[in-house]
Amino acid sequence: MLDGLVAKNGTLLIDYTHTLMEKGRNLREALIEAGNTRLKPIIMTTITMVAGMMPTALSITEGAENRSGMAWVIIGGLITSTIFTLFVIPVVYTLIDDWRNRRKSKKEVLHTHQA
Repeated sequence: MLDGLVAKNGTLLIDYTHTLMEKGRNLREALIEAGNTRLKPIIMTTITMVAGMMPTALSITEGAENRSGMAWVIIGGLITSTIFTLFVIPVVYTLIDDWRNRRKSKKEVLHTHQA
């Protein structure tokens, strides 16, 4: 469940970033706008799922120990994945793009010196 949610949020964020870049924005501007645009739906999804898990997590009835533990793990995973999606993914995406650009410029320099 968590894997699907994280993958969906990350994919939507990066996909919207690519859409904005196709419209002429640079990577950083596109990531900031995509983050602002996707922030509300991501937060709403997380809050809804955490609220839905709270009754199970707080359950103290007999036999609820297993379900309660799993609910707390899911709640922690939801919160962690939200932070990961909104902060870590854009930073890593920017680092990868910077690395690609440096590599590409080194290749261009090599080709110009060889010619």
